[in-house]
Amino acid sequence: MEKEIENIIDKLSPLERQIIPHLNSKVPEIIEKSGLDSTSVLRALQFLSNKGVIVFTKQEKTIIDLGTNGIYYKKHHLPERKLLILLDSNNHLPLDEAKKLSKLSDNEFKVSLGVLKSKALINLSNGKLSLTASKEELIKKSPEELFLEKLPTEEEKLEDLDRYALENLKKRKEIVEIKRKTIVDFTLTELGKQLAGKEISSDAIEELTQEIIKTWKKKRKFRVYDLQAPVPKIHGGRKHFVNQSIEYGKRIWLDLGFKEMTGTKVQTSFWNFDALFTAQDHPVREMHDTFFIKDIEGKLPEKKLVKEVKKAHEIGVDKSKGWQYEWKEEESKKVALRTHTTCLSAQTLSNLNKEKLPAKFFSIGKCFRNETVDWSHGFEFYQTEGIVIDKNVTFRHLLGYLKEFYKKMGFEKVRFAPAYFPYTEPSVEVSVFHPQKKVWLELGGAGMFRPEITIPLLGEKIPVLAWGQGFDRIITDYYKIQDLRELYKNDISQLRSIKAWIK
Repeated sequence: MEKEIENIIDKLSPLERQIIPHLNSKVPEIIEKSGLDSTSVLRALQFLSNKGVIVFTKQEKTIIDLGTNGIYYKKHHLPERKLLILLDSNNHLPLDEAKKLSKLSDNEFKVSLGVLKSKALINLSNGKLSLTASKEELIKKSPEELFLEKLPTEEEKLEDLDRYALENLKKRKEIVEIKRKTIVDFTLTELGKQLAGKEISSDAIEELTQEIIKTWKKKRKFRVYDLQAPVPKIHGGRKHFVNQSIEYGKRIWLDLGFKEMTGTKVQTSFWNFDALFTAQDHPVREMHDTFFIKDIEGKLPEKKLVKEVKKAHEIGVDKSKGWQYEWKEEESKKVALRTHTTCLSAQTLSNLNKEKLPAKFFSIGKCFRNETVDWSHGFEFYQTEGIVIDKNVTFRHLLGYLKEFYKKMGFEKVRFAPAYFPYTEPSVEVSVFHPQKKVWLELGGAGMFRPEITIPLLGEKIPVLAWGQGFDRIITDYYKIQDLRELYKNDISQLRSIKAWIK
């Protein structure tokens, strides 16, 4: 054992020698006593494990911690507690007044009403809130309040009442946060027990310098290095996998001879709706679908173009009857976050030099719609847009372009089905076959622009192939992502390990 200890001492790095006096302590205490950071301590422990001094143990645990709202509520009470406190001093309040005095948000107030009514602590009758809780019930803390006081804690330590409270809090936004954590510990081997607690010094040479070469004597030893020992992984910088996917998609369109369209994410209703023959009373323009920007009025393009778009809406063009209503410039000047990238296609057509036909353009850009965020929906998403302008182009060309694009994106089977879309006729819906799930995935719509779009924008009826395809769906399928929110959560482990887009 003594000889083995001597051999080990010759191999010890400065970090290992620094923590050996504290090996009888737990990892957090070693960090505190040694004065080293956690990374250095874990590295030293790994080196000692390689030398047989300790045995590493790693345990994955689920930790329940406070979310952003949970931190605030733990300090300032849950919303339902605030409402109870208010009703205790102001009973029989009208609903609107109770909401105003509670200073709760719409969502917090609704949640509070639901929670307190389910526990029979309040009553709502004739538009008034009244307290039905006893004094004892008012004083007693709810399971949710008691649970917040325990956080952070390990899931394995939860009691039945804690699990009940956790399930209730998980239904509410950012009160609790559940994460996986690796707990690192170690046990000493027989060799480790001999070394633990000892102050070990060494005059072994750590690095070779010019001065050492000049003055070196054979009595001094070089520290022995273990070239077989594992070293920490080094993660170089890399692009986000969503950006990699977008670049891959752009490269496909560029290789097919397309030019990229670009434009701002904020657009007037003229370009986002009117130029695309979307009626001004169409439901898609309402606030529940579109993010409008307050107190800003956009500028319209040249009067001639505005006049032609107005004509298409009011009386129609090329035997079309239009929408038969009075088109208003004020509505067209409203500013919104673009709901699709098709507005870029409209702008491109309006600026097109017809002497340079045929021409084809694409874009892959972010769009915004007023959706409730969940596993399958988001208020922002990527769309790949394309147009082909050619007097000799046909509907078969459209199907060919789309089939070629999806083939290069890794989908061998592409299916087209007749469909209706506001700005194209004829139109198709595009689906691709998922070989693992054995199902067809719907990815978007395509068709040929209606004359009500092309005549005002181009000045004449020219065939224009057009498509707008969801790009996020392609990304989630490729990376086997089940929840759309994972695209933007920026999990550093996921970003380091996820593969590059290669087909």
